[in-house]
Amino acid sequence: MSLTHILVFAVLILLTTITLPVRWRQWALFVGSVLAIYWLQPALTIRRLDFLFPTATLALVVAGWLATRAPGQAVTRADRLAALLIAALVLVLSFGRYLVPAYRLTPSAPPPVLPVALGLAGAGVVLLALSRVRDNWLRLALTVGVLALFAVLKTEALGTAASRLLRSWQGQTTQLARADELSWLGFSYVVFRLLHTLRDRQTGQLPALTLREYITYAIFFPAFTAGPIDRAERFLNDLRALPPLDATRFVHGGMRLAVGIGKKFVIADSLALLALNVTNAQQAQSAAGLWVLLYAYAFQLYFDFSGYTDIAIGLGQWCGIRLPENFSQPYLKRNITVFWQSWHITLSQWVRSYVFLPLSRTLLTRPRKPSPTVLALIGQLATMLAIGLWHGVTWGFVVWGLWHGVGLFVHKVYSDRTRPYYLRLRQHPRLGRAVEVAGIALTFHFVVLGWVWFALPDLAISWDVFVRLWRW
Repeated sequence: MSLTHILVFAVLILLTTITLPVRWRQWALFVGSVLAIYWLQPALTIRRLDFLFPTATLALVVAGWLATRAPGQAVTRADRLAALLIAALVLVLSFGRYLVPAYRLTPSAPPPVLPVALGLAGAGVVLLALSRVRDNWLRLALTVGVLALFAVLKTEALGTAASRLLRSWQGQTTQLARADELSWLGFSYVVFRLLHTLRDRQTGQLPALTLREYITYAIFFPAFTAGPIDRAERFLNDLRALPPLDATRFVHGGMRLAVGIGKKFVIADSLALLALNVTNAQQAQSAAGLWVLLYAYAFQLYFDFSGYTDIAIGLGQWCGIRLPENFSQPYLKRNITVFWQSWHITLSQWVRSYVFLPLSRTLLTRPRKPSPTVLALIGQLATMLAIGLWHGVTWGFVVWGLWHGVGLFVHKVYSDRTRPYYLRLRQHPRLGRAVEVAGIALTFHFVVLGWVWFALPDLAISWDVFVRLWRW
């Protein structure tokens, strides 16, 4: 989100919250979220892709709703109205090709209107057919399809091949194909919401949602680009209530919005000039210079990400939606376990719920159960690898995931064996405080060193920088 996006969203949210009753505000959030994903999508070099990606997002989310309907939940008149409204909005947006760029909502000219209309009709037929498929098969097919798309977008070789195919389809040269041309905004967070609802419907935990409610949850525009990852049942309670905007919520939301803008556009964007990247690393002449770049990157990443979270929470408060917190002073935590309970909290909770716990339960049902130590090692490595690969299927993210997985395991073994010692430290407050400060410093630098593998594009460059950090 740019500053322009944020300011426009803020003004429109205030206008609708003040002037519209609850029912119409729910529809306004639905329509606003649909339009926002087209406006937020950046321009892409492959023609028409910046229109097709948001449209594909809507198709996936509608398919997700069909697959996660409660047993016996019928398609109501309101659901049909929501589907028709989506189709109408997409069709209207396609007329933007006849407008000058300044008046288009999409970043580039959309496809011609007739192909869009035919595509919508075809998508409607496919979705209607999917609605007649058994729910368990539809959930399985959608889960596999979403994960396959995710793998293509996050793997450079697959992404380059897909880019080449799309370029050929659009009559563009295939020699310039690159994986980063497939910048599908918001897809990663939509995947989390889809997988969450698919799994929770299977276990019977998901409440019944209308099509309008499900789409608003999946693509809620304040949290679309950078989270946080809300749970459907919690979001639904707020969406159905949408209390009026009072002075307290206006002030709190405005303060979070202002803090977020300051973090992102003042602090993070300034630190980006000094942050670790390939160019800056090559120009650094000493280990001290590399440490400065690495510290700048660590804080730039925090202020950028937490700034967007503050913006999303502030806008959500003005809407009447209480989005969950995502950061809680992570660089001031005394150990790596508490760090991951404070950094991208909703991602950590999601992976714990849908990777760590299911894997642990599966291992415990085996005839030969692993020991608690082995179980912890496997679970923590798998969890952190999943988080690493979510960012991208590269060796750098694999090493970063293993770095944190091993760190979490070592801390667990250490804390299990030293628990009596730490209990006795309560009788010595000064010594306890010194140990806590040492833990904060150690944890911070462990995390900072891990960012080397996260920030740089390949292992050779990362290893070179990692070694040079110690050459004083």
